[in-house]
Amino acid sequence: MTAIAGLVFVLLIAAMVRFNKHVHPTPSKRTGNWPLEIAWTLIPFCVVAIIVFLSFRLLFFEADIPRADLTVKATGHQWFWGYSYPDHGNFKFYSEMLNDESRKPGQPRLLAVNNDLVVPVNKVIRVQVIGGDVIHSFSVPSFGIKIDAIPGRLNETWFQATREGMYYGQCSELCGMNHSFMPIAVRVVSEQEFDAWIDEAKKKYAQGPLSESTETAALESMGAEE
Repeated sequence: MTAIAGLVFVLLIAAMVRFNKHVHPTPSKRTGNWPLEIAWTLIPFCVVAIIVFLSFRLLFFEADIPRADLTVKATGHQWFWGYSYPDHGNFKFYSEMLNDESRKPGQPRLLAVNNDLVVPVNKVIRVQVIGGDVIHSFSVPSFGIKIDAIPGRLNETWFQATREGMYYGQCSELCGMNHSFMPIAVRVVSEQEFDAWIDEAKKKYAQGPLSESTETAALESMGAEE
């Protein structure tokens, strides 16, 4: 891109210097130049063909998911996320945005949630994404991932976090009235902390994934749609 932009810039400057009215007071009467026309058609075509070829290779490698250490499934709902861990008993929980009254000091507004997606550090995480009602989009910029959650279609992506901490994302597909209020919060922890969390989560979510507020919101949403 730099080479192409530089070439165009140089040609523009050369034309301005060579053909301005002071240096070239008599305009050229030339109406066409077939060799030149063919050249400036074929050369850009070849450049674009090379870029396309290289892009196809990158797209192939981008879609090639490496051997995963952990699989999580994210389901987009109006307007919260549901997470399950197929490799660890397939328990499921819902993740809702915290309102201003529920947030603790230090938690970011419109991004903090009641139940984080927890993953271990330095592990390849495969994320399976699907929509539970309409099209959503699972996006976490810090991990370089953004993939649509489409009803009836299971999409996959992956990431590998190399530092512990909290990472935030949001639904990036306009999915309804509260589209702006379904954040994604990923907590990256050590392997030991993750194993301890898994044991606790299996007990915590053994009775089902719905919290009282999520269940109420879901029922209200269904009632509104009816």
